[in-house]
Amino acid sequence: MRTFDLSPLYRSTVGFDRLFSLMDGVDAAPGYPPYNIERTSENDYRVTVAVAGFSESDLSIESKENTLTIKGGKQPTAEPTGEVLYQGIAARAFERVFQLADYVTVKNAALQNGLLHVDLVREIPEAKKPRQIPIGNAQAKPQVVESKVAA
Repeated sequence: MRTFDLSPLYRSTVGFDRLFSLMDGVDAAPGYPPYNIERTSENDYRVTVAVAGFSESDLSIESKENTLTIKGGKQPTAEPTGEVLYQGIAARAFERVFQLADYVTVKNAALQNGLLHVDLVREIPEAKKPRQIPIGNAQAKPQVVESKVAA
């Protein structure tokens, strides 16, 4: 009997109440760059991606249909002036894709202290929200308007 690891679903979905609808086409997420997904309020979310060494011009954020894509790539620079003895800061190109629930949109994005913060909001249209239906009085009968026709 096989068991399935659902942790990639939890890591790459934002705003889903029905996680199992995403079972088709789920790939394991690579480990670079690391990120967090937070719920800041009932309908607000924040995706934080660690992008140390990248500037705003090196990053791109695209929201299309129900997908948020964050890409990063450094432009080639001139040869370093000194000899690098150890290089532990990764500056390789990356692409992170997050599946968004219906009605989740990107509110804003900010790069701060090597962290890219992308704020999301779930805005459900009024037509899709639950509403109360008033119960009418069962004893009331429809009114019949009678009129006499003059001949």
